[in-house]
Amino acid sequence: MTRAGKAVGVVLGGMVGLAASAQTPVGPTGYSPVASPPMTAMQMPGPMTQPMNAGPTRVVLADVVAADYREAVLSVVKKPTVSTRSASDSVVCDPKLYEWMLDHPDRVSLAWQRLKVPCVAISDQGNGRFGWTDEDGSAISWQPVGRFPDGVIWYATGKVKPGAVAPVVPVKAVIILTYPKRQLANGDTAISPVVQGYLQTDSRAASAVMRMLGPTTPKLAEQAAEQLLFFFAGIGRYAYTHPEKTQDLLAPAK
Repeated sequence: MTRAGKAVGVVLGGMVGLAASAQTPVGPTGYSPVASPPMTAMQMPGPMTQPMNAGPTRVVLADVVAADYREAVLSVVKKPTVSTRSASDSVVCDPKLYEWMLDHPDRVSLAWQRLKVPCVAISDQGNGRFGWTDEDGSAISWQPVGRFPDGVIWYATGKVKPGAVAPVVPVKAVIILTYPKRQLANGDTAISPVVQGYLQTDSRAASAVMRMLGPTTPKLAEQAAEQLLFFFAGIGRYAYTHPEKTQDLLAPAK
């Protein structure tokens, strides 16, 4: 079973791996998300930067990112080691709840666990900062550093250890998530999220693994980005179809 929450740590931490198992998750409503491919064994991204359509959000980064983080964010975006872009199918859900989940990924992770979908724990470190660790020694933390209408920018730093015998790799990452809304004829709201991710690392060990992976890198990064989108959209969709369970599903840990 895919550990859905690890996508948050993976992508926000640098798109450096794709969870430790290889089966497509069966969502809480019993479906297998076609747009969310299985995560495979944890891997490092490849040596080249994948070209992508940066979109309007990249242009306004300097205007919306907090001053304390502006230089660091622009440095990653301008010279990433690897980058990716992914969009998901529209999801009908409560837009206010979706935005709340973006600010509470720890509660989303807990919700997946309550639905019996294996998911790594995400810790609330206070002041809008969150963290993720794994048994191999990876440790990533991130926080929002900019907001714009229907969008948020996260900045992440930390280290990733791809395996027991692999060295620790320092990473920095910028994730731009946009979620344009569209009102449906029945009054409901459809959200069409898009994520853009930029990873930067100057590790020699990472470069060696990147050369080995070669052309598979863009796909690995894209899969991690897709899992991030599903992490939030899956719970949003479930809450929409089971509103009577939403409060308990997203409640704090007891």
